[in-house]
Formats: sequence, structure tokens, C-alpha cells
Amino acid sequence: MDGNYLMLIPILLPVAGALTLNAKALKAPGPRRFFVTGCLVAELIFSAVCAAAVDGEITVLTVTPELYVFLRLDGLGRLFSLLVAFMWLMSGLFSREYMAHDKDEGRYYAFLLLSEGALETLCFAGNYMTLYLGFELMTLLSTPLALHTRTEGARRGGMKYLLYSVFGACLGLLGFFVLHSFGVTTDFTPGGVIDPAKLTGHEGLVLTAAFLAVLGFGAKAGMFPLHAWLPAAHPEAPAGASALMSGVITKAGVLSIIRVVYYGFGVKLLRGTWVQYAWLSLTLITVFLGSMLAYKEKIFKKRLAYSTVSQVSYILFGLALMTPEAFTGAILHVVVHSAIKNALFFTAGAVILKTGKKDVRELRGIGKEMPVTMWCFTLCSLGLVGIPPLGGFVSKWYLAMGSLGSGIPVFSWLGPVILLVSALLTAGYLFSITVRAFLPGADFDYASVQKREPTVWILIPLALLTALTFLTGILPGPITEIAAQAAGLIF
Repeated sequence: MDGNYLMLIPILLPVAGALTLNAKALKAPGPRRFFVTGCLVAELIFSAVCAAAVDGEITVLTVTPELYVFLRLDGLGRLFSLLVAFMWLMSGLFSREYMAHDKDEGRYYAFLLLSEGALETLCFAGNYMTLYLGFELMTLLSTPLALHTRTEGARRGGMKYLLYSVFGACLGLLGFFVLHSFGVTTDFTPGGVIDPAKLTGHEGLVLTAAFLAVLGFGAKAGMFPLHAWLPAAHPEAPAGASALMSGVITKAGVLSIIRVVYYGFGVKLLRGTWVQYAWLSLTLITVFLGSMLAYKEKIFKKRLAYSTVSQVSYILFGLALMTPEAFTGAILHVVVHSAIKNALFFTAGAVILKTGKKDVRELRGIGKEMPVTMWCFTLCSLGLVGIPPLGGFVSKWYLAMGSLGSGIPVFSWLGPVILLVSALLTAGYLFSITVRAFLPGADFDYASVQKREPTVWILIPLALLTALTFLTGILPGPITEIAAQAAGLIF
């Protein structure tokens, strides 16, 4: 058997696990949770095995000579696959306590596993068709997570998530059509696939299709103007699902844009065109808008959702600069933001689970009741602001240096200014929670404090994600090396 078929295991294993949940022996909560945890651990192990042992490609299914499901594993695919597997395991551990009293816990775990399989398909996508297939499957299979509670707010948020994602995928499909018509192949190739002979006389059409594809896949990444699903879907979804949607699923939009821009249309075609300038403008608008809305928002999870709108566009800004240094910063921020934002949503979920408090104004003194939880929140907040030696500082340093060195008129200096303003706003909307939590004031009734710390099923993922926030700041080398290798091929 071809060793490259190992790539199918991280895709099919969670799907098989989801289907097995219907077995009679797994109807009881205890065995079901044990089985799901085992599936998630095995998924991480097999993803690591693929990352270490597989360096090739396979055609899984041929529909027509031009349409086929094609898997290929490169450095970026390895990084994103491991990120997905690790964060899904963290969410699964967190959900053991958070979902313990949910009567639809089995359904939640089934779609948790199914959506992981779809995301792994996207990570391994070697051509546009496979990417599009994985993107659509991920949307369809993760929508039930947003709808899980079946409240009116959940239905509105879930449907908005679905409609925005499907609309974005339709825009991405236009890019598929154009690349098929004007490219030498639809297989992702470092540097792009556009055929210069076919391009002549059709530059406007190709550039428009590239911009619409970026805009469409940017919807999943929360880029303005298709960002509104994030604050609508997050507050109503279970916290474990909110964490994944914010910390990982948004990165599916990022990976799709990387493949389309750097491995499809190509930097040489897009750099210096109106597409690059329009894209840069949208990312900076999103960074500032998301930070401002987060600063004003009082609902805990909704504040974190607006924060994601801003922070993921840090990544998109780095990609839009189209320089090796900014690209490196963007890839590092993918991992940093994923770790931090999952931890922050886990904190919000733990607070809601133990106290029922959803408004940040209600969190006075919560640090006295849940000290470990809130210390993890505080340390990860420092990372998101960009305080050394945490990972957020390193990734934002690369982004700022890449911007200043890009030579792009206006944007080369405007980018770092907006990033700095956003960092100050981030400090305002996160540190205000910490101050309220640990310094409630002299008139606070300290005698009424009750310890409400969650169990190890929540504290262990929180601690691991906090440790990862430090690790990416102290030892960013492995991630920056992957980004540098990719940059060497595409620039």
C-alpha cells in the first residue's frame, strides 16, 4: 500500500468515530466520552505520523480528467493539520465537563468529529476542487455546532454563519472557474498557475476573480464586510464549539486564501495591482473595526468574537503585504491566535458554566472564585496584546517589520499604526476584565467568595494552551522555519 494513503486516516478516522457513536454500547455518557477522547487522541497521533512520514500526493477520486480529489502534504499542510488535531483534542477535553449535563451531548460530539474530518481534508487539499469540497463540507458539518442549543439566538446565528459561508464559497468557486480557464492546472503550485499566453487581454477578468475569491474565503476568516456571522454565532454556541469556530475554523478561510493567492493566481500577478490595495484596505478596516466593537461590547463571548474579527485580519494583512517577512508573521500568528483564542473562550465557558455570568460587568471578584482560570485568561490576554516574551509579540513584530519593509505607499506605515492602535484597544477590552476579576475594590464582600474552579477537564486544556502561548514566544523557530520554507517557494 502506498504510504501516501496515510493521509486518509486523519480524514476518515473522525468520520468513522462519529458514525460509531450510534452504537448501543456508546449511548451511556461515560463510555461515549471515553470513546470520543480516544478518537481525538488517535487523530492527533496519526496527524503527527503523517506530518513526519508522508511527503507526497495521491489522487483519491477522479470524476473527470479535469475534476478529481487530490491530496498533497506540504509544510503548511502539516502545520495546519497538527493545529486542527491539537485544538480539537483540547476542545474535546474541555467539553467533557462543559457538555456533561447536555441532553444532546451525543449529537454535539458527532458533529465535532465530522467537522474535524472535513477540516483535515482542507488541510491536505492539493488542488482547487479538493479545497472547495473540504471548505463546503466543513461549513455544512460545523453549522449544527452553532445551532446546537436550538434557541432563537442560536438559530439566527447558525443560519447567518451558514449563509455567509455558502455565499463566500460561491465567490471562491468563481476563482476556480477562472483558474481552470486561464491556468495550466488547478493543482496548487508554489508561485501560481496562470498561463501568461492565456492571460493576455483578460487581465481585468482574472484580477476581479482573484479579488472575489479572496473576499469569499475571507468571509470564513471574518474579514469585513462579511464578518457579521462571528458575533452572531459565537454567543449562543457551546463554548467548546465557539472556541473552535474562532480559533481554528476561521483559519480555514486563511488557509484557503493562502492556497488561492500564493499557489493559484500567484504573487507576481497580484502584487502592485488594485487587488492588493483593496485587500490591504479591507484588512486594516477589519482590524480597527473589530477592536473598536470588542472594546464597546459587554457580553463576554461576543467581545471575544469581535476580537477574533480583528485578530484574524492581522493574519490577512500579513498575507496581503506579499513579502516573506510578513508571510512568516502571518503563519506564526495563525498558531498564536488559535492557542490564545481557544483559551479565552474556554475561560468564558468555564465562567458561564460555574456562575452563569455572561456579562463582563458581572465578573467583579471572579478572580477570587476562579483564580487558576482567570490567571490563564490574563496570561493569554498578555499574549494577544503582544507583550514579550509571549507569542503574540513575535508574530506582530514580523508583521510590523514586513509592513515597514514592503515599500507599499501609505500601507507600509499605516499598517503598523493600525496594529498599534488595535493592540491598545485589545489591552483595554481584555485587561479591564482582569482588573475587575482580581481587584474588585474595598467595598467588595470578600466574605461571600466561594471557590468555583472547574475540574481538570477544563483546567488542563487551559494550562496547555497558556503554555503554548509562552512556547511560541520563546521558541518560535519551528513555525517560522516552515513559513520561511514556504516563502522560499512562492516568492
